[in-house]
Amino acid sequence: MPITERNILTRLYAVAGCLFLFAVAVVVKLVSIQMVHGDKYKKLAMARTEKMFTIAPNRGNLYSDDGSLLATSVSRYTIRFDAVTVKTEDFEAHIKPLSDSLASMLGKPASHYENLLRKAKVNKHRYKLVARNLDYSDYMRTKAFPLFEKGPNEGGLIVEQRTVREHPLGKIAERSVGYERVDDNGYFTRVGLEGAFGQYLRGSEGKRLKQKIAKGQWKPIGLDNIIEPKDGYDVISTININIQDIAHHALLGQLEKYKADHGSVIVMETKTGEVKAISNLGRTQEGKYYERLNYAVGESHEPGSTFKLMSLVAALEDKVIDTTTLVDTEKGRWRLYDRTVRDSKPGGYGKISAAKAFEVSSNTAFAKIIHNSYKERPSRFVDRLMNMNLHEPLGLPIKGEGKPVIRYPGDKGWSGISLAWMSHGYEVSLTPLQTLAFYNAIANDGEMIKPRLIKEVREWNKTIQKFNKEVINPSICTQETAAKVRQLLKNVVEKEHGTGHGLYSPNFSMAGKTGTCQKNYVSKDPDKLRYISTFAGYFPADNPKYSCIVVIHEPDKSVGYYGADVSGPVFKSIAQKIYATSPLIDELETLKPDDEHLEEAYESYYAKAQKKYQKVPNVKGMSGMDAVSLLENLGLQVEVKGNGKVRAQSVSQGTDLDKVDKIVLELS
Repeated sequence: MPITERNILTRLYAVAGCLFLFAVAVVVKLVSIQMVHGDKYKKLAMARTEKMFTIAPNRGNLYSDDGSLLATSVSRYTIRFDAVTVKTEDFEAHIKPLSDSLASMLGKPASHYENLLRKAKVNKHRYKLVARNLDYSDYMRTKAFPLFEKGPNEGGLIVEQRTVREHPLGKIAERSVGYERVDDNGYFTRVGLEGAFGQYLRGSEGKRLKQKIAKGQWKPIGLDNIIEPKDGYDVISTININIQDIAHHALLGQLEKYKADHGSVIVMETKTGEVKAISNLGRTQEGKYYERLNYAVGESHEPGSTFKLMSLVAALEDKVIDTTTLVDTEKGRWRLYDRTVRDSKPGGYGKISAAKAFEVSSNTAFAKIIHNSYKERPSRFVDRLMNMNLHEPLGLPIKGEGKPVIRYPGDKGWSGISLAWMSHGYEVSLTPLQTLAFYNAIANDGEMIKPRLIKEVREWNKTIQKFNKEVINPSICTQETAAKVRQLLKNVVEKEHGTGHGLYSPNFSMAGKTGTCQKNYVSKDPDKLRYISTFAGYFPADNPKYSCIVVIHEPDKSVGYYGADVSGPVFKSIAQKIYATSPLIDELETLKPDDEHLEEAYESYYAKAQKKYQKVPNVKGMSGMDAVSLLENLGLQVEVKGNGKVRAQSVSQGTDLDKVDKIVLELS
């Protein structure tokens, strides 16, 4: 069929119409892009060419009380190789000396690195890993190696930098030092001191705008950051490196000896509440120990016989007994309803005073004292415990403090035997640090102080915030009661019948209470019975400077499990070593010159310091053990005659120390 002119025109009109419609669609789309979705596409284009980068601040350092580093931030570097950017002739000229240099620094054979780099070149790898976790000095060495010295384009050197947190003490106090981590959703995980004081340490992030250039690299735009990063503050903790080391190794040795599951130690300064050491060690399946969990702060458990101090203070405060009150231990067994309270000594102790019941740690005596004294009104006993703040957490900044359990009459779990069982540390629950806070209060004339882990926050040499002593309860009991129980705590160690007498030394004084608590005691299977061994107290006995608690869980029963045998030696070792390395200078520490007479006061301070270290002190009236410890710390040989307090000393006060080798003390 022949094509007519009319048909041709029709087709041309159709094509023209389609082109017109297409042009209209293009115009509409352009208008839409420009006017309707313009902002969206502008942002998308900018995002592909410009990007806001976060600048991480330097995290502040965490220090011990003497300025030693507990945690610090350091840079670590990863080295990668871009084999595509390097010219073949440069690669061949430098491959062998580069491999030799890497081998010399990293320890593997040069052939290993030559093969690695050649394979990367053949396979055209642009991101081949060469080394990771290099410190700054090794990173600088690497930059100067053959080929790498040519930089990222001609030498193929790719460097990735990251900041990591390091602990100069290694595994010692690792859990207590802790960490702070944040995930992609901004959720923080806070552990230990790092987590507790992260608000000071972490600083604030900065912002920097960069532009995308060739090969996926980003170039900063302008000279200044949009937001400048602010480095974190430094935090000065209360931890003492020397005491921490002593506590860690004393605990570790005993855990290994008794094959225990885990344990903790806390050492606290009596007057200030400053925690000088806190160690937590748990056992692996291989029998090794490491800082697994913060048991000292987070693990609430039945304290056993260490709770007898709380029961005794309550009874003395309520005047339901005195220390001379006699109680019958019932041949070591006392049945109450369907349960029997037992003493560790077969046959019991006969009729003894409340004081001796505490010193020998008689369960039957304390069960009878508390049950019979409060059975008509059990709330009175619990109210007294609560008045001493035993039902409240300490309110520590460290996350995860365990909750104390002090049941009230009518609460779930309360029964007719609750008073008797609470009296010797069952049906109650405390963390080691909560127990220590109470013992520290007794050593401190009844003033309960909040344990403190931080001294101050600093920016260089400028103090940003200072943390002072916090009093939880100015008087958990009268000074009369505190004095009475302090003597009994001393007797626990010094008296031959005391449960802690095996720890006694004539050359050193300490006071405290043993505790042996059963775990899984509701089970009828004796093989499942486990123990918690505890010793809590303070030293020196007559003028306490430090309080301490040692808790060891599930020691091997075939080796031993009593508190005096398992935990007590750790306490004694810590106390002795602290004294051996820390001369007593309390008099100097309390001297605080005022501004008006600063120069005069300083001269007086200096004179006393010289006298303290260069002259023989007056030790008359001191306990023999404390006097011996003080004089031996000054380098003198000491001979002791008699027992008790110092009545006379062979070398008079004020004699130059360098003229004295030996001093004889006569005790009353």
